[in-house]
Amino acid sequence: MPVPWFLLSFALGPSPVVLSLERLVGPQDAAHCSPGLSCHLLGGDMLCLPGSMVSAPGPVLVPTRLRTELVLRCYEETDCGLCVRVAVHLAVRGHWEEPEDEKQFGRAADPELEEPKNASLQAQVVLSFQAYPTDRCVLLEVQVPAAFVQPGQSVGSVVFDCFEAAVGAEVRIWSYTQPRYEKELNFTQQLPALPSLNVSADGENVHLVLDVSKGQHFGLSLYWNQVQGPTKPWWHKNLTGPQTITLNHTDLVPCLCIQVWPLEPDSIRTSICPFKNDSHAHRNLWRVAQLQLLPPQGWRLDAPCSLSAEATLCWQAPGGGPCQSLVPPLPRENVTVNVSSEEKLQMQECLWSDSLGPLKDDVLLVETRGSQDNRSLCALEPSGCTPLLSRASTRAARLGEQLLQDLQSGQCLQLWDDDLGALWACPMDKYIHQRWALVWLACLLFVAVLFLLLLLKKDHVKGWLRFLKEDVRLGGAARGRAALLLYSADDAGFERLVGTLASALCQLPLRVVVDLWSRRELSAQGSLAWFHAQRLQTLQEGGMVVLLFSPGAVALCHEWLQDGMSAPGAHRPHDAFSASLSCVLPDFLQGRASGRYIGAYFDSLLCPDAVPTLFRAVPVLALPSQMPDFLRTLQGPGATRPGWLRDRVEQVSRALQPALDSCLRPPGTQETGFEMRPEAGDRT
Repeated sequence: MPVPWFLLSFALGPSPVVLSLERLVGPQDAAHCSPGLSCHLLGGDMLCLPGSMVSAPGPVLVPTRLRTELVLRCYEETDCGLCVRVAVHLAVRGHWEEPEDEKQFGRAADPELEEPKNASLQAQVVLSFQAYPTDRCVLLEVQVPAAFVQPGQSVGSVVFDCFEAAVGAEVRIWSYTQPRYEKELNFTQQLPALPSLNVSADGENVHLVLDVSKGQHFGLSLYWNQVQGPTKPWWHKNLTGPQTITLNHTDLVPCLCIQVWPLEPDSIRTSICPFKNDSHAHRNLWRVAQLQLLPPQGWRLDAPCSLSAEATLCWQAPGGGPCQSLVPPLPRENVTVNVSSEEKLQMQECLWSDSLGPLKDDVLLVETRGSQDNRSLCALEPSGCTPLLSRASTRAARLGEQLLQDLQSGQCLQLWDDDLGALWACPMDKYIHQRWALVWLACLLFVAVLFLLLLLKKDHVKGWLRFLKEDVRLGGAARGRAALLLYSADDAGFERLVGTLASALCQLPLRVVVDLWSRRELSAQGSLAWFHAQRLQTLQEGGMVVLLFSPGAVALCHEWLQDGMSAPGAHRPHDAFSASLSCVLPDFLQGRASGRYIGAYFDSLLCPDAVPTLFRAVPVLALPSQMPDFLRTLQGPGATRPGWLRDRVEQVSRALQPALDSCLRPPGTQETGFEMRPEAGDRT
């Protein structure tokens, strides 16, 4: 839904000027009257039956004049309609009749007969309203205090809010009292057939919705209103109602006005400027404003609307940063609607772009002139304005004499000049080039000395380079390769054997992943989800999945292959092997296992023929008897050399043998337990 900003409706009054209409919120009718009178609305609508005129028994209130005013009745922010407010002016008519005995004796025969003359007057005023297709009658009760009762005098007015009507309709209004003492008043009015305008925002766009009768031709103009001078036209078009005009929100500025008129001879144009006080429009105005420098000492501010702002000279250090006022300050000048106090907007234009060409590393000198032709010079730097020929440790102070000579010899460009001072730009290129020349000379000298040392120590350098090349070739390829170990936890001894193998493989180095070291993550994620994540990461990194077969693992594989179903809940919650078979078997059945999986079993724990035929599609190696082939497959092709592989095979086999002997020892035999863990940084 579009977000309404505000409703703009207007109508033409008795004179050809544009009047903003008052808004009445809510559907309730209301009555109010002049000070001193009391009035209220009696019930709802009534039947319009004027009846015959009757004689007044004494002083009575009668309507003498009708006056109307157009207002807006709004049910919601953007749901408003035209409404007619009616004001009825009242006056006192008639006199009290004197009794016969008062005429004869000159005073009242009964004191009680004197009271009506000092009593207040009360009347019921009827308002009848007709405007196709509306026909209404309302009853207003008015009471006038005795002090206001003067025969023949006006006592005030009562106002009714309000009768709804359509734009361009003809309305007729009657007013009389009940009972009716005089002929009813009547009033006819032709409501203006002018469009209403609704402005709403929808994202980056602003919609101008003109409520114009279907088929009516009208002109629409958007222009920038100026405080001084003629208006600036922006957009004009002849349209047929109804219409919705879409503008970009960045086009809104405070002086943007809308003019609408019917395409008829001698038509009156209606204008409204809805964005005067809109904060978004004020921000847009500063965004589109452009500050231009005019040589030698002028500037111009171009903007769609009239602006009042202040311009001052400032300076900016090389590399950007805020533009700082000149120290000491030079005189400020007024340029030709101030920004709100909540935020301060600034525009700046640097002299470099128009006066000095491309950006240079120049220094600004501020010349301050005093009495008797005394003058002082200082250089603008981030720390402030440094006097020339001072003992400060800044760049300008060190080059003070040279800059003063450049100024006197005419090498500096004058940017500003008045009675109080001047602003100069002095080039620093030649001083910077001298400094960089020394730096380059020092660098070349350092490179020459380094090259000489390398020549003197060439044998040591060659050995170091050879060692580095060998380390990168051999260790770099294997350092990041991952190996995911999957096994069936048959008993505690087999788990200890797997842990020993994993710890030994971490020294190759390999990044070994095994559920023994990830029990917390396994419990939190579940066996199947944990294996899914680890298998996917291992294969994406080019690693290997190692299937360690044992009697328990072989039995689980046969159950899967024979029954075609798994029962992971029947195994231990940390047994990832039983949960992983649902993902491992499809790779073997679809021929995707080669190069990604490797099988292994431990000597004397399992017969080679016990491994299911399906898993023999990949190498199935015995440990530790086939340890060289096992390590070579894990490392990958070209990642090992014979001497290095022989040392690693011996190291892993030596670490694995005690755990394997412990696993083969008959139950009940005394043993010394130990546990091997990976070094810090090798766990997963």
